[in-house]
Amino acid sequence: MACIPRRLSQITLFNTKNLTLYHITLVVILCTTFYLIGIWQHSVGTTSSSAAAAFRSSVPCSSLKTTQLDFLPHHLPPDPPSETTRAAQFPPCDPSFSEYTPCEDVQRSLKFDRDMLIYRERHCPEKDELLKCRIPAPYGYKVPFRWPQGREFAWFANVPHKELTVEKKNQNWIKVEGDRFRFPGGGTMFPHGADAYIDDIDKLISLRDGSIRTAIDTGCGVASWGAYLLSRNILAMSFAPRDTHEAQVQFALERGVPAMIGVMASIRLPYPSRAFDMAHCSRCLIPWGQYDGLYLIEVDRVLRPGSYWILSGPPINWQKHWKGWNRTTDDLKSEQSRIETVAKSLCWKKLVQKDDLAIWQKPTNHVHCKANRKVFKRPPICYTQNPDMAWYTKLETCLTPLPRVSNIKEIAGGQLEKWPERLNAIPPRISSGSLPGITETVFVENSELWKKRVEYYKTIDHQLAETGRYRNLLDMNAYLGGFAAALVDDPVWVMNIVPVEADQINTLGVVYERGLIGTYQNWCEAMSTYPRTYDFIHGDAIFSLYKDRCEMEDIVLEMDRILRPESSVIIRDDVDVLMKLKNMMDGMQWDGRIVDHEDGPHERTKILFAVKQYWVASPLSQNQ
Repeated sequence: MACIPRRLSQITLFNTKNLTLYHITLVVILCTTFYLIGIWQHSVGTTSSSAAAAFRSSVPCSSLKTTQLDFLPHHLPPDPPSETTRAAQFPPCDPSFSEYTPCEDVQRSLKFDRDMLIYRERHCPEKDELLKCRIPAPYGYKVPFRWPQGREFAWFANVPHKELTVEKKNQNWIKVEGDRFRFPGGGTMFPHGADAYIDDIDKLISLRDGSIRTAIDTGCGVASWGAYLLSRNILAMSFAPRDTHEAQVQFALERGVPAMIGVMASIRLPYPSRAFDMAHCSRCLIPWGQYDGLYLIEVDRVLRPGSYWILSGPPINWQKHWKGWNRTTDDLKSEQSRIETVAKSLCWKKLVQKDDLAIWQKPTNHVHCKANRKVFKRPPICYTQNPDMAWYTKLETCLTPLPRVSNIKEIAGGQLEKWPERLNAIPPRISSGSLPGITETVFVENSELWKKRVEYYKTIDHQLAETGRYRNLLDMNAYLGGFAAALVDDPVWVMNIVPVEADQINTLGVVYERGLIGTYQNWCEAMSTYPRTYDFIHGDAIFSLYKDRCEMEDIVLEMDRILRPESSVIIRDDVDVLMKLKNMMDGMQWDGRIVDHEDGPHERTKILFAVKQYWVASPLSQNQ
C-alpha cells in the first residue's frame, strides 16, 4: 500500500513535462506567424505613405477642405481681470474734490428749497452721479497730531482754510501759527475759553458725578465745548451744517473730537429717542421759538428723562447784550417769551438763569405732562410714530411720549447707572424686553466676545495696539456697541453706526444707554462727514448685509473717502466676500491681507486687514 502514492506522483510529473513542452512549441509558432505578418504590413504601409506624399505634393493646400476643432470651454465664467485692470477702475479724482461731501454738495444743495434750511439737509447723488474715483488728500497732508495735543493743534496743509480765522478773529476760535492752526478753546459766548465756560455750567448742574455722560451740541462751531468736556468723561456728539463758516466740522474732526455735518431743518436728527443726558446751544442761531416749537420738540425727543437743555446767546441776558447783537429789546424779549412758552408746553422746568446761561430740565416721566394737555393743547402727544425712527423721518409738531411708569417717582424707560458703571450694566432697553431676541445673557456674552476679538485685532494691527496712534474710530455695524466698549480704556472715541437695514432690530438706543455715541446710516449712501475723517474703520459682516442692496465698490470708495492716509481697516465677513473685497482694495492701492478667525482656520468667517497707502494731490494741480 505504501508504493501506490509514489507511482501516481511519477505519472503526474511525466504528464506535466509533456504539457509544458506543448505550450512552448505553440508560443514559438504564434510569434513567428505574427512577425511575418508585421513585415508584410510594413511594406504595404510604405507604399501607401509614398502615395499619400505624392498626393499632397500634387494638390495645393487651398483646395483641401478641413475642419477646425474647438477645444475651448464655453460654459465657464470669464477670467478675472489682471491687477493692472483692477487698479485702473479707481483712478484718482480731480484735486478739486479733495473736500467732497457727496450728500452735502454745495452745488446740488442750490436746487432745493431754502425755507427751513431744507437745502442744507442731506441730498445724495443719484446712482449715475456717483464718483468712481478716489478722493485725493491735499498736497502736504500730514498725519494729525496725537491726542491730547490734537485738541490744541492741526496742520494747516490738512485743512487749508483761513476763513474762520478772519470771521471769528475776536472770538478766539482758531488762529494760524506758521504751518499749523491753534485752537485756544474760545467761542462766541465763552471768550475766556471753553474750560472756564464749562466750569460755569458745572456750578449750576453737576458734570462730575457720572450722571451726565452723553451730550449733543447743536451748531457746534469747531466743537471746543465737546473737546473740553472729554476731560470730564462726557462724550458729546457735535454737529453743524456745511455753510459759509467753511470747514468748522472738518476742524473738529481734525482735532480728534466727535462731530458730524448736520442741521436742524425738516427731518429728524439721526439719533434714537432718549439718547442724550444733556443738550447745548451756544449762539447756534436755531429759531427755537418758531414753527410751533418744532426744533425744541425734536430736542425733547432725543433727551433722556431728567436731562438738561442749556442755552447761551440770544436771547438770554438780552438786557446786557442787545446793543452788541444789533437787535431791539422788544424783539429779543419776544423771542425769549416764545422759548419759555414752548419749554413749558413740553413740561420742562426752568432750573436757573444766571448771567449768559439758562438751563431747563426735562421731566423724569410724563404722568403730569399727559394730564396738563388740557391746558397746553399743543403740542399733542404722538401716539402713532416710532420714536426711534430717525432716517429721513419728517419732523412733527407732537410730543414724543415717554414709556409708561407705574408711579410718579419712577424714571420712564428705566434708571441708568452712573458712568463708568453704565458701560457694562444691563441697558434698560434690554432688561425691559423691548428688543426681541436680545436678552441679558446675550448682552453679557456679546461684551465678553468683543473683548476677545479686540485683543486679537491688536495682534493683527500693531497701530491699533499702539497707544495714541489712532483717535477717530468708526464701527460700520455696531450692534450693541461691544467693539467700542472693549476700547474704552484707550485714548480713542468710536462712532457707532447702526445701519438702517440691520435685521429690523434698532439697537442704537442700547449703544447710548451704555454711555457711547453713534448714528444711523445707510451705507448705500455717503456718510455726513468730510474726507479723511477716521483713523480706523471696523466692519462686522457689513458687506454681507449690503450684498444685494448696492454695489460693493461704492461702499469701498466711501470707506476710502473718509479714511485718512496710512490708516487701516479691519473687516470680518465670509471668506468669499473678503476675497472679492481684497481684489477691490488692491485696485485702490491698499495693502491688505486676509487672516484667520480668532477661533482658528476652520471658521468660514475670516478677517481682512488693510492699510490705505499715503498719496496726495500733486503740488501743480493743488495750486490750480
